[in-house]
Amino acid sequence: MSDYDVLCIGNAIVDIISRCDDAFLVENGIIKGAMNLIDVDRSELLHQRMGPAIETSGGSAGNTAAGVASFGARAAFFGKVSNDQLGTIYRHDIRAQGVAFDTTALDGNPPTARSMIFVTPDGERSMNTYLGACMELGPEDVEEEKVRASRITYFEGYLWDPPLAKEAIRKTAAIAHAAGREVSMTLSDPFCVDRYREEFLELMRSGTVDFVFANEHELISLYQTSSLETALAALRGDCKFGVVTRSERGSIVIRGDETIAVDPERVDTVVDTTGAGDLYAAGFLFGYTKGLSLADCGRLGSLAAGLVIQQVGPRLQTSLKHAGQQAGLI
Repeated sequence: MSDYDVLCIGNAIVDIISRCDDAFLVENGIIKGAMNLIDVDRSELLHQRMGPAIETSGGSAGNTAAGVASFGARAAFFGKVSNDQLGTIYRHDIRAQGVAFDTTALDGNPPTARSMIFVTPDGERSMNTYLGACMELGPEDVEEEKVRASRITYFEGYLWDPPLAKEAIRKTAAIAHAAGREVSMTLSDPFCVDRYREEFLELMRSGTVDFVFANEHELISLYQTSSLETALAALRGDCKFGVVTRSERGSIVIRGDETIAVDPERVDTVVDTTGAGDLYAAGFLFGYTKGLSLADCGRLGSLAAGLVIQQVGPRLQTSLKHAGQQAGLI
C-alpha cells in the first residue's frame, strides 16, 4: 500500500480574483481566457486597477491536490513559496485541506507567486501571473521518499516556464518509474503548449509521461491541427491514454482504439471557470487510484468540475467525497 494516492507538483500561487467586463481586459491589454506571465511591476499595477477581490490559494496542481484530498484520498504537493504573508496563507490553506506540503520555503526573496485573475460576466477567467518564488523550485526540492510512496505523480505544464523545475520533473519521473509508479501531466494552456510543443511531445513519446490531461484547444495546439479527430488520433500513439475536456460538451477519454465519451455535469449558472480543469483532474485521478473504470473516472472529474464552476475560486468548501457518494460514484 502506497503512502499517497497522488503527488502533485506545480506553481504555488495565491489567486487574487476580481470581476470585470470585457472592456477592462481590452483597456489593460489582457488576453482573455489565457494565463499571461507578468513581472512584479505589472502585478502591482493590475492589483491597483482591479476592483474588490478575493484572495485564495490556487495554482493548477495545488488545486488538483486539494481536490484529491477532498475526495478522501491521500495527496501530497511539491511547490515553492516564500516566508512572507502570501506564503503563510498558501501553506496554511493547502495543509488545512489535508495535503502533505513540506517543500522548504525561501527567506522572502523572491516573494510568493500571485495571479491577478479577472472574471468576465460569461464566467471566463483571464490570469496574469507573477511567478516569484515558483522560479526557484528545483531538483533539490524533490522529496524522493514521497515520490516512491505515491501511486501517481501529476504535474502541470506551466512548470516548463521556470527552468529549474524541468530538472525537478525529470528527476521525479525517473524515481517514480523506478518504483513502478505512473506519471501524468496537464498541458495547462494553449500558449504554454505553443512555447514548449516539442518538449511536451518528447515527454510523452519517451515515456517520461504515461498519460496526459488537456482541453480541446490545448490538444489542437499540441498537434498543430484544426481537427480534434486528427489530434485525438495522434494522441493515441503518443501515450498510454489521454483525457480531453471540452467544457459544456463534456470530455473524451482515449486508450488505444477505445474512445469513451463522458457527459458534463449540468449546472444552472456558471459563476467562475477558475480551476475547472484542475478539479476535473482531481476527480479523474481519485477514481483512477481507486481502480474505477475510465468512464467512472471521467464522471467523477465532471462532477468536481461542475461543482467548482458554480462558485468563485478554485478550492471547494464542500466535501467532494460526500458529493461523489450522493452521485453513487464512490
